Amino acid sequence: QLVESGGGSVQAGGSLRLSCAGSGYTYKSIYMGWFRQAPGKEREGVAAIHTRFDITYYADSVKGRFIISLGNAKNTLYLQMNSLKPEDTAIYYCAADGPGLVDEYKYWGQGTQVTVS
Repeated sequence: QLVESGGGSVQAGGSLRLSCAGSGYTYKSIYMGWFRQAPGKEREGVAAIHTRFDITYYADSVKGRFIISLGNAKNTLYLQMNSLKPEDTAIYYCAADGPGLVDEYKYWGQGTQVTVS
């Protein structure tokens, strides 16, 4: 089970931090990631991190603005979003156990809305 929190509304240029608490799966050597889906668009990978080796991947559209990280217990995932733009508006999903930024993860959260105006 994955539960996201931290979404909300913010003005352009602002920041938000998303959190995702995971349970019920093996998280010791997998990728965990953040995906987003804007209205009328396909879901896209935003950032991913390997829980054992800390390898990270970012979509080009968020590089330099977003930071993905893990909590000490490795089953909590964060996404620090800075310099937010209106085009970052989407539902953001946490995912666990999948291939980097490819949308083929085994476990998904319910999503949290991020709105940038």
